[in-house]
Amino acid sequence: MRDLTPRQTVKELDRYIIGQDDAKRAVAVAIRNRWRRQQLDDDMRDEVGPKNILMIGPTGVGKTEIARRLAKLTEAPFIKVEASKYTEVGYYGRDVESMIRDLVENAIGLVFEREREHVEAEAKGRTDERLLDMLAPPPITIDVSSDQDDVSDRYERTREKMRAMLVAGELEQRKVEVTIEQKATPMMFTGMGLEQMDVDLQGMFEKILPKSSTRRDLTVEEARDVIFEQECDGLVNQEKVNAQAIELAENVGIIFLDELDKIVATEGGRGADVSRQGVQRDLLPIVEGTTVQTKYGYVKTDHILFIAAGAFHSTRPSDLMPELQGRFPIRVELQDLTKEDFVRILTEPKNSLTKQYTALMETEGVQLDFTPDAIESMANYAYQVNQSTQNIGARRLYTIMERLLEELSFEAPDMKMGKVKVNAAYVHDRLDEVSQDEDLSKFIL
Repeated sequence: MRDLTPRQTVKELDRYIIGQDDAKRAVAVAIRNRWRRQQLDDDMRDEVGPKNILMIGPTGVGKTEIARRLAKLTEAPFIKVEASKYTEVGYYGRDVESMIRDLVENAIGLVFEREREHVEAEAKGRTDERLLDMLAPPPITIDVSSDQDDVSDRYERTREKMRAMLVAGELEQRKVEVTIEQKATPMMFTGMGLEQMDVDLQGMFEKILPKSSTRRDLTVEEARDVIFEQECDGLVNQEKVNAQAIELAENVGIIFLDELDKIVATEGGRGADVSRQGVQRDLLPIVEGTTVQTKYGYVKTDHILFIAAGAFHSTRPSDLMPELQGRFPIRVELQDLTKEDFVRILTEPKNSLTKQYTALMETEGVQLDFTPDAIESMANYAYQVNQSTQNIGARRLYTIMERLLEELSFEAPDMKMGKVKVNAAYVHDRLDEVSQDEDLSKFIL
């Protein structure tokens, strides 16, 4: 885990997310507290729990992006789940626990990639040797009067010659036969999927089901990638990966629990409201701290950081179960985006939409030039449409940009011009009619 200070974390988040300073500071402090916990002695470390965060605000203002960028920044296992998903399913306990299993799977991937880097050099050497065995098979030893030493010498000279050609890339199109193994999947469970089974049953099936092998003729270029992956898998200690992944998920894992407001029961509710209350009850032990069984081992959730989010338009955080409320001590409110925010979103972030579309058009040899008045105009359209129809925050800019550049995107491969200036007139010409018709803007923008 990277030991970034809160100030450094906020600075990094600022590169991708505009505004929402309170939320950025809250998550930056929460992440620094996790680093601080790792510096404590064992007894005190067990006593310090995570400070879970509840982010309150409308859609499209940056809640998910803050959590996602934070996980990437800290190189921590991260998953996003929607609380409403558990409402819709119908059997709760197993489903709610599945978020922990998903987190461990994510951690497995992170640890495996890290361990893989340590074995890549050896795997590359083994790959070359296997390719040489296919291209120049060892001679079959037969007890005859011929000089076996002479046969061996000729073979070694041939092999070295082939090695030089392999290194020089002269054998890339030569065909070799490669064995590819695949895990069998029980057809009887195809409809429900292994991930829905009981953990013990799932593990049993994975152990007893035979692997299927197929032999394919591939070019050396194609075979190299296949064999390299096989060698990496063989060299990485999977038990070590599993143990490290569980430790990583337990201590630095982050679960982003979106749409928390969707599991709030209304006053005197029945039916679906009862199920929502049930989801809250099942979430409580996960957030409080419990032990979940996974196919890689038992996982304690005591120190996993939960970041929850919700719009809470028709409900309030205080409508949640008191016990669940208490597990999210840090609460931050994210603000609606202003026209000025939209201007900054279009220009400042490292991955801003104007930069993305400029890069996309450059692949066709077309250079886009967004003028300041065009940026101002697009921001105004986004803000006005959000005010007059449903407010979807920064996501409105995606629909605005797609509508604005739809014709250009279609014509770009056949265009001979190298540069297109997108100014205010260009924007008005393509968006005025749609934005002024309330019915059209509702469905198109």
